[in-house]
Amino acid sequence: MSSEVAARSDAKKLVRSPSGLRMVPEHRAFGSPFGLEEPQWVPDKECPRCMQCDTKFDFLTRKHHCRRCGKCFCDKCCSQKVALPRMCFVDPVRQCGPCALVSHKESEFYDKQLRVLLGGATFLVTFGNSEKSETMVCRLSNNQRYLLLDGDSRHEIDFAHVSTVQILTEGFPPGGGNARATGMSLQYTVPGSEGMSQLKLTAGEDAHASRRQATAWLVAMHKAAKLLYESRDQ
Repeated sequence: MSSEVAARSDAKKLVRSPSGLRMVPEHRAFGSPFGLEEPQWVPDKECPRCMQCDTKFDFLTRKHHCRRCGKCFCDKCCSQKVALPRMCFVDPVRQCGPCALVSHKESEFYDKQLRVLLGGATFLVTFGNSEKSETMVCRLSNNQRYLLLDGDSRHEIDFAHVSTVQILTEGFPPGGGNARATGMSLQYTVPGSEGMSQLKLTAGEDAHASRRQATAWLVAMHKAAKLLYESRDQ
């Protein structure tokens, strides 16, 4: 990616929507693949009652729209203001109880896992059916659109074109518990090419700190894949 294209892909602008202020990419094509579109609000005339507790709206009981689902609620059922980075809101926005719970869970990804992905980790990378592996640093681009692999060669994979992410594990720790993540298999499409491409990332065995960083990156990548699939299902 050239420096000029990279600059354009990272450029953002401040816009005001009915739901609040949003910091969005200047070019829609460079939006995060984890992003969600703002929902259409249920028209006021179509919701005479709270869509959760069925309280009737009147002069004293005002209606509020959840910024995540767009449904109509009373103040009691839609009083929480929670961060919603998947819709690029600058400030926390009003959400109903169920949506606020989901947004709280997603905040862990944006506060922790995303930083791990941006920081990168070192893996042995195998492309397709090749028997040769290359040591590469793998990280997510700043605009969250590309998986960048840097070593003796350099590769970019559009995260929106990733179709399958499978975490590879081995064994179980003494005393029980979860299997240890050792690598990742990833299938993706390349524009202009037929069929699926594949790569495999394997955590090295050299240094404990490096191995731990690679494992954290794999766990973060697994959560990122879940958000990616949810965005596609929207």
